[in-house]
Amino acid sequence: MIMTKSYDIVVVGGGPGGYVAALHAAELGKKTALIEADFLGGTCLNRGCIPSKTYLKHSEIIEQIEKAKDWGIETGSLTLSFSKMKKRKDDVIQRLRGGIGFLLKQGKIDVYNGYGSVLPGGVVKVKTADGDETVKAAKVIVATGSTPAVPPIAGLDSVQFDTSDTIFDIPDIPKSVVIIGGGVIGVEFATIFASLKAQVTVVEAADRIIPTEDAEASKFLTKMLKKKGIKIHTGAKVQKVQETDGVKTVVCVDAKGKELSLEADTLLVSTGRRPNLSAVAELNLEQNGPFIKVNEKMETSLPNVYAVGDVIGGWQLAHAASAEGVVAANNAAGETDQIDYKVMPRCIYTLPEIASVGLSEDEAKKQGIEVRVEKFDFAGSGKALSAGEPEGFTKIIYEAKYGEIIGVVMAGSHVTEMISEASAFMYLEGTVEEAAKMIHPHPTISETFFEAAVNAVNKMREGSKKNSLVG
Repeated sequence: MIMTKSYDIVVVGGGPGGYVAALHAAELGKKTALIEADFLGGTCLNRGCIPSKTYLKHSEIIEQIEKAKDWGIETGSLTLSFSKMKKRKDDVIQRLRGGIGFLLKQGKIDVYNGYGSVLPGGVVKVKTADGDETVKAAKVIVATGSTPAVPPIAGLDSVQFDTSDTIFDIPDIPKSVVIIGGGVIGVEFATIFASLKAQVTVVEAADRIIPTEDAEASKFLTKMLKKKGIKIHTGAKVQKVQETDGVKTVVCVDAKGKELSLEADTLLVSTGRRPNLSAVAELNLEQNGPFIKVNEKMETSLPNVYAVGDVIGGWQLAHAASAEGVVAANNAAGETDQIDYKVMPRCIYTLPEIASVGLSEDEAKKQGIEVRVEKFDFAGSGKALSAGEPEGFTKIIYEAKYGEIIGVVMAGSHVTEMISEASAFMYLEGTVEEAAKMIHPHPTISETFFEAAVNAVNKMREGSKKNSLVG
């Protein structure tokens, strides 16, 4: 008779939420197992953040080579080897995947390569290539992630299309691409394909691209993507799709009610993601819409069952999943911890980039907070000008009475690296006065944060002078 292995904590799903939770649980001295049906690293590493950022780096180099011609740096005609680009992308993935495996081995975590199903009473069934196995868990952390959501568009079931899961496997650079969905994933792929000289069209149902982000950042990105030759149709509802001799046709109605017919040899559908719930189908967990409902401790409606990452909805970001994984592991290990989403940076890796953290001006006003906004354009930055990257801005949203920074939006080159300074200020409840006193190195693009703060402080002083004169 085979004895069932028992664990303090079993994590189902090996993405950034799951493997971080497993590593943290092991650090807390808990006997831990991790179950992953596919590759370690989840969507982020294998089909998301990492491969897309690798290709976006290629895009950036292509753009810089083209820009260099105007600077007196001439090269021969540019040739692109997509097979070498794919190999580099695969090499990066393999290296990082191996790194996660090494960390789990170091943490003495048992890794089961199979499909996990959580049953009532702390039993987890693992379906592996060699057959079924069962393990016992005192606590379970569900981190099963999400898959691309495919909308019910007429004709889509008879058309060959890609999602963010399959687009990295295309054999050649497409000549033309229609992207349904102008959210974060859609605009990043639009940037990649435009740099590879494909004709790119983005169709977005909302009245602007990246509709969940700052309106000014959206307007800025629209302008910059159009400069690259990307066609953007907002307020456009897709009616049907069809395919003839490999040519895909997307029929949509624009905001004015005019019918558009868009043709391309590649169709990418990027209209959000849906949670993977099949692993917990037997548990009858309470849901928040399509997602698993959790509290601030990452506890589900069942005792000893926790959930983190895309499967619970919310931000659906890798770093959010990792933070949730740590909170879940702490609570599952008997410590008390709560998630705090107040400082959650959000990054869009287009060229140029968009990054934000905290509240937008509109969100702050809806919460009844009296706010002020200060913006500094990259055109006033010596480093941005000398680098040939003068497009963009840094915007600080701060509370009017005490000057506490409650939100920051950045648009332009390198802003996904710079947003952490703003996050640090917010995490420590910093004010614009403190940001204006912090000496920044010159010349840097990060100075734009400092300059925006200085302008904010000067306006506050002018305001208080006027008030004292009136008084």
